[in-house]
Amino acid sequence: MASASYFFTSESVTEGHPDKICDQISDAVLDAILAKEARLEAEGYISPTGVPARVADVRCACETFVTTGTILIAGEIRTQAYVDVAKIARDVVRRIGYDRAKYGFDCDTCGVINMIHEQSPDIAQGVDGTFARSDADEIDRIGAGDQGMMFGYASDETDALMPMPIYLAQRLAERLAAVRKDGTLPYLRPDGKTQVTVRYDDGVPAEVTAIVVSTQHDPDIEDMGIIRADLLEHVIAPVLDGAGIPWRGADIYVNPTGRFVVGGPMGDTGLTGRKIIVDTYGGMARHGGGAFSGKDCTKVDRSAAYAARWAAKNVVAAGLAHRCEVQLAYAIGVAQPLSVMVQTFGTGVVDDARIEQAVRTVFDLRPGAIIRDLGLRRPIVEKTAAYGHFGRNDPDFTWERCDRVEELRAAVGL
Repeated sequence: MASASYFFTSESVTEGHPDKICDQISDAVLDAILAKEARLEAEGYISPTGVPARVADVRCACETFVTTGTILIAGEIRTQAYVDVAKIARDVVRRIGYDRAKYGFDCDTCGVINMIHEQSPDIAQGVDGTFARSDADEIDRIGAGDQGMMFGYASDETDALMPMPIYLAQRLAERLAAVRKDGTLPYLRPDGKTQVTVRYDDGVPAEVTAIVVSTQHDPDIEDMGIIRADLLEHVIAPVLDGAGIPWRGADIYVNPTGRFVVGGPMGDTGLTGRKIIVDTYGGMARHGGGAFSGKDCTKVDRSAAYAARWAAKNVVAAGLAHRCEVQLAYAIGVAQPLSVMVQTFGTGVVDDARIEQAVRTVFDLRPGAIIRDLGLRRPIVEKTAAYGHFGRNDPDFTWERCDRVEELRAAVGL
């Protein structure tokens, strides 16, 4: 039979991309609130109105918008902790590298507008247990923060159990920032994008056929040949040579429009939650539609998407399938998921129905249980906001653990 060949492309962006600046600011605000609320709780703080500090009571939906010279932060937050939102935003922009006006954005001189207000009590009651039965356990009293469906995905085509195109695009973007920050290529600026096309034969990655890298740079660099040569040597080759897939014959495009001097918020507006495909699986899997950044863990858009990835990754790591997609669905204020779906695209070693039942048995998918099992009330979310929420080797990314493999195998009878 002839080989079924097709091409798949995924993109990523660097931390200096306008949308990613916004994601990082929103998550940095949430991290600061979680950290300070935890300290206040440990100290036994009680507000003047008699409300004790409890990190479990934090609710956050923080949105950021950036444009030339301006950062606007809005949203709904409930906390006993005061944090300096403007300083947090400026610190994030400084860490990214926009620390002087000639880069088009300056952390010290840009305007910061804070329009955050308190969370609606109508939304809060669904999570706070107002709808729960009086005899419900503590976990059942935590309802989903909203309705919606979330997807998780895993594939054995990379060691990280991620699709090859998005995995390579993320690593290229990460490397692009690294050689800028460590001084290897000091003329680079924070804004940048990457894109990778992979040819598949019978569902298996066969070769990289196209690579696109666009990077903001110093206006004094007028010869695009210099940038191309430097990126080939210091960015593209170090990432692709270790990927275990042929790439030397790929079409390579570096700044294909030519000069890329005006970038960041001066070149384009940015908004939290506009890079949801970059954040997840590069388009290889379906997406429920909800963004992650700026949302606390009671928002199932975030926590259940993490749990779905956790379940899908363990299914693949257990050898139950080469590819796995998990869908979860929730109703606001209700703890138990309305549905759990597992699909292995014909790659499962047993029927999908058996794997689905195993997932239901092994994973407690109530929001409160997800928060408990993955430790999602820790201030670790800012670093998720650039270079992907999945497929990264970081102990704080608890949803990347393959810790339910044996339980899954036992649950399907292997």
